[in-house]
Amino acid sequence: MKRSIAFVLFFAVLFSCKEEQQKPETMLVPSANETADMNKAWNQEEQELIHQFIARKGWDMIETESGLNYLVYKNGTGAQAKPGMKAMVDYSISLLDGTELYTTQSSGPRPFQIDKDNVEQGLHEGITYLRVGDRAKMIIPYYLAHGLMGDHEKIPPLASLVFDIRLLGLSD
Repeated sequence: MKRSIAFVLFFAVLFSCKEEQQKPETMLVPSANETADMNKAWNQEEQELIHQFIARKGWDMIETESGLNYLVYKNGTGAQAKPGMKAMVDYSISLLDGTELYTTQSSGPRPFQIDKDNVEQGLHEGITYLRVGDRAKMIIPYYLAHGLMGDHEKIPPLASLVFDIRLLGLSD
């Protein structure tokens, strides 16, 4: 008898729970055109912020086709960086608001292989405009940096990065 009552109660609770559950609302997924339009709007807004930042600083930067901005403010005399080479760099990275995120000042210079290692895509591009000994400023838009997610440590999502970088050396 106790089992029968428990069985009836179990099904009563089960069916009452199912009746109380509501169907989830249909989630609207943007079309490919809407997504492309949103991306264009984000990119335009970011480029506007970058241009305003550059104007405030008074920097005469070169903007590449990809949206990277760079300015060599001290010329070196060494070899030109090329894809596949290992670059030794000294840098500091900050946000457009001036918040410093990373620097090699305490840890020492860092090497990376151009077009191979896991660093910001904009850095791979930007380093190829430099010669050994050059000091440069680079502004890397979020889509050439850490994108929509940031780096889960210090770099927030959708963050443009300002690099102050010095190319110390190159090797094959």
